[in-house]
Amino acid sequence: MEVRNVDNASAALPSPAPSSKQPKAPPNPVDTTSVSRRLQKELMSLMMSGDVGVSAFPEGENIFSWVGTIEGGKGTPYEGLSYKLSLRFPYDYPFKPPQVKFETPCFHPNVDHYGNICLDILQDMWSSAYDCRTILLSIQSLLGEPNNESPLNSYAATLWSNQEDYRKMVHKHYMDAAEALES
Repeated sequence: MEVRNVDNASAALPSPAPSSKQPKAPPNPVDTTSVSRRLQKELMSLMMSGDVGVSAFPEGENIFSWVGTIEGGKGTPYEGLSYKLSLRFPYDYPFKPPQVKFETPCFHPNVDHYGNICLDILQDMWSSAYDCRTILLSIQSLLGEPNNESPLNSYAATLWSNQEDYRKMVHKHYMDAAEALES
């Protein structure tokens, strides 16, 4: 039989509080499996939709990182042009919107020179009811119908009223970017 020496005074003391320097576990771990399933369903839905001028696919094996393509709509200054986008879905998607950026430089009132997009559904008007298809179609629509009240590119916003000059600038910007990629 083993005899242990127990100090009764220390046995009655409460255990020390955890150090505030220790990292705290997140209160609700993120279930990436359900987000992955949702993104896979959205991919299938987008592929089956038959929407003209929009597409997106995961970048490699990462379901949370997609590459999208948007073609300019008929009758807009962007007609005949194709733009590459990056879509980064957060682990708490669809409760938070994805980060969407133009990778192909785009001259537009609501797109800055870094490719950031000012679109309400990607910010304060986000709803978990939206999906990748909705996002792409909204951005495609934005190309032909900018919100000049909230420009990221004020020069593009002021030029918008002169469609002939605006179209020339869009195409010049697009061609300059294409030439830069070739060199």
